[in-house]
Amino acid sequence: MSPLISLIDLAGSIALLLWGTHMVQTGVQRAFGSKLRSILGRALRNRLRAFLAGVGVTALLQSSTATGLMTAGFAAGGLVGLVPALAVMLGANVGTTLIVQVLSFDVVLISPALILLGMVMFRRDSRTQAHDLGRVFIGLGLMLLALHQLLSLMTGYEDSPVLSMVLGAVSASWLLDVFLAALLTWAAHSSVAIVLFIISLAMKGVVPADAAFALVLGANLGTAINPLLEGPRGDDLAAKRLPIGNLIGRILGVAITIGFLGPISYFMAAIEPTSARAVADFHTLFNVAVAAVSLPLLGPYASLLRRWLPENINPADPARPLYLDSAAKETPIVALGAASREALRLADVLEEMLQGVNAGLAKGNRRLLVETRRREDVLDKLNIAIKAYLTSLDPEELNPADHRRLNEILTFTMNIEQAGDVVDRNFLPHASKRLKRGLVFSEEEQKELTAMIERLSVNLKTAASLLVTEDQRTARLLVDEKVAFRDAETKATASHVNRLRNGDLQAAQASSIHLDLLRDIKLINSHIVAAAAYPVLERSGALLPSRVT
Repeated sequence: MSPLISLIDLAGSIALLLWGTHMVQTGVQRAFGSKLRSILGRALRNRLRAFLAGVGVTALLQSSTATGLMTAGFAAGGLVGLVPALAVMLGANVGTTLIVQVLSFDVVLISPALILLGMVMFRRDSRTQAHDLGRVFIGLGLMLLALHQLLSLMTGYEDSPVLSMVLGAVSASWLLDVFLAALLTWAAHSSVAIVLFIISLAMKGVVPADAAFALVLGANLGTAINPLLEGPRGDDLAAKRLPIGNLIGRILGVAITIGFLGPISYFMAAIEPTSARAVADFHTLFNVAVAAVSLPLLGPYASLLRRWLPENINPADPARPLYLDSAAKETPIVALGAASREALRLADVLEEMLQGVNAGLAKGNRRLLVETRRREDVLDKLNIAIKAYLTSLDPEELNPADHRRLNEILTFTMNIEQAGDVVDRNFLPHASKRLKRGLVFSEEEQKELTAMIERLSVNLKTAASLLVTEDQRTARLLVDEKVAFRDAETKATASHVNRLRNGDLQAAQASSIHLDLLRDIKLINSHIVAAAAYPVLERSGALLPSRVT
């Protein structure tokens, strides 16, 4: 067989291994993605639980990069401390070793069965979980098949003088091995695939044990590069603490281990004579050892990272909290007051969004709608900052009245943020659709939309004052406003049906979008009412599960 054909066969087998790994990752993400993210979020309370969550989630996803990006998102948003986030990354590095342990055994015989089972499940309804799990089984089968092909290729060329010369030159330098494997892992986005490839080389004796271990160290280093390159972007160094901290930890672990690689090679050969098992065990033991040494030191290490990578504060950033003073946490009543002031800023941002969509609709200006959409990010970031601030307060320092006030502030912020989501995901797309299609509202419809949006703004100001005054009469007046929005929707529905009966297609299309916009406005108002009026009425016993008394 010509060298070119052999190279193509080798590249194709490696590509099949990478694709199988990709199918496992995407299948698990589609089947359990939201649940895994929820599990990971709940576990980020202390370092041990975070470590175990990192192990479990990554063992399923088979991607420490995916786990790292999720955790980096939590950390960048301020929802989790740096210490448990670093613990997750240590767990993620251990989790990637589990599938390597399983696949290092000779289980290629079950490859056809896995692919057949996966195909049967994959051909089911694409909306079912079985469809996504089918991808996982197909991916596992392809990974086993690719490993078998790699071993077959190595069998024919393990005695090749050219291959021996190339790999001999590489194996002569452990640092070169580390660099080469790190580069391959970064390019492949999968340490699992690269370590399995290294196992194939070691199994056929193509590389000696010490060189295989050095290559494994490089794969562990390369897998820490992707979260840094693909994680939070921008100039804020604080958002990059987690991926940088993880990479530094990997570099230190590799540097220390490579200094003792000779004795480690003798030790591994003594306890595990099978080369494939020795490489897999070394991969696991390295990550477990790094985790065992690092976990107790995460506190001072996190403090060091905070000092090296200070938060970049932009005074002009509208999403930057102004009143969430960390020193006020020692006095709960002061901290709750600060959170209340910050929550009122959410109402101001939402009002700017409402004024923006009102102006955009009246003038038919798509640029105003685009600018309004950008403000939704401000709502998200402020909401996250307020929730992180409130949940960081010591529950034991709060009396029952403080707990009630904390929950009211959280209710307000979450509902205002959800109202912003409605503007962003529903109202703005409907408004853009009307402009894109060149539809024109009647004068009556345009006046009605303008009036209802202005009424929303008034209700929003009322809700903001309610957060401060907690006046029961004002709360009742705000709840009564829901009737006006229901009446407007009912009237618009009847008008739309009449246009359909009259056969005026152009007017019917415009009235359809007009009706969609009114429904969006009604939903926004519902969130505004729930943000401030319902907590006040519920506390006074005036709010029943189905109606106001």
